[in-house]
Amino acid sequence: MPNQGPNVEVEALQRLADEDLMPLVERKDPAAFEIVYDRHGGAAYSLAYRIVGDRLVAEDVTQEAFLSVWRSGARFDRARGSVRTWLLGVVRNRAIDVLRREAGRAPTVSIELDTVPELIAAPADTLQRELAAPDDDLAAVVEELAARFSRSPSGVAGPPPGRSGALRRSR
Repeated sequence: MPNQGPNVEVEALQRLADEDLMPLVERKDPAAFEIVYDRHGGAAYSLAYRIVGDRLVAEDVTQEAFLSVWRSGARFDRARGSVRTWLLGVVRNRAIDVLRREAGRAPTVSIELDTVPELIAAPADTLQRELAAPDDDLAAVVEELAARFSRSPSGVAGPPPGRSGALRRSR
């Protein structure tokens, strides 16, 4: 009978429960780690994707989580739950870390010059004059809005539903 070597060992490992594989992962057994990854990698990726909402980021989160398990010596505690629950907790924590890092960054905004309104492109002194101008135009706009809101769609005078009266300008 020929020596089947590692294949027999892998088949024996595949028959082990997750909890029995974890001490082997702790001792850096690559075959045991591969089996744990094969069993739980899909669920880990799914959870990461649901949390971060981006495929590439979810892949990174999953990879970081499994690398953490490999490097940390697998701090799995059988008394606290199943391997899957523990692994998904590691993934969840990594995904939340990514979201926190992203939340701390300012969003990237790109503006094309031809879409910028002319008022924004105006010199600062023009803007200051516009802001210092009397509110006559504002009063006219407020009165127009008040008139519009005092008419109902049916043509009968009165405030629109949910309004107690017309808009008024306070002085």
